[in-house]
Amino acid sequence: MIEAWHALVGSLPFSWAAYDFMKNALLAVIVITPFFGLAGTVVAGNRMAFFSDAVGHSALTGIALGLIAGFTDMRLPMVVFAVLFALAINLLIEKSRASNDTVIAVFMSFAVALGIALLSAAGSFRKFSVYLVGDILAVGPGDIAGLALVSAAVLVFFFFFGGSITLIGMEPGLAYRSRLSPFMVRTLFSALVSVTVVLSIQWMGLLIVNSLFILPAAAARLVSRTLRGYSFAAMGISLFSGISGLLISYYAGASCGAVIVLCAAFIYAALLAAKGIAGIMARRDY
Repeated sequence: MIEAWHALVGSLPFSWAAYDFMKNALLAVIVITPFFGLAGTVVAGNRMAFFSDAVGHSALTGIALGLIAGFTDMRLPMVVFAVLFALAINLLIEKSRASNDTVIAVFMSFAVALGIALLSAAGSFRKFSVYLVGDILAVGPGDIAGLALVSAAVLVFFFFFGGSITLIGMEPGLAYRSRLSPFMVRTLFSALVSVTVVLSIQWMGLLIVNSLFILPAAAARLVSRTLRGYSFAAMGISLFSGISGLLISYYAGASCGAVIVLCAAFIYAALLAAKGIAGIMARRDY
């Protein structure tokens, strides 16, 4: 499959199409960015923006614990820690009277500080600083397969629980009356977001990965009238931002993840301005 993809993209009349790392990066962007947009609609709708950011920053602790345990591939300890981190946050929110933001801030502060302390004490912080900004041009076929599995998991979740998680975000009481467990659905989605964030950090960077959830969803909300339209618009904006950001970063020589986020931010700003202008014109006509 990868060979066929390389042959297909390699036939394009562009300079970047001659490089395998660009072909792999383009495929990775196509595979994962639409599902950032889809998951982002729930992240934004359920006020989980701070949560996904906390999970990204907690990855440092997962790396440190993996290093202590002797792992050479840090993805497994990062995923395990992120899922446990998400479960602990949801449990404390469910059982305590503290606000969501307070609980998340406490957990994030502790995890970030612990990760930095452990990595710096081991003299390994600089070695893993690539996770701060990411490098999607280093993605390989095996990594793409992992991203594809994450994308498939997002699809499966939304097929079975998409309506439930949306309902929980609007009115949890309705979910209780329909025999759903808001805690279980929210925890399952939190774990899915955690895995998506952690597996994407190496390519997008923990400093900006949260923006890929928020910006496409925020932009899509400006132009959508239905929930289905909202989901498809967010996926399309995320995909367009990913592809255009990758190509612009190639010619500009800039960080790919950062340029992808800038493209999404530009789309949001353009749609916001267009909506404002349309509102002004409508009032004038009235």
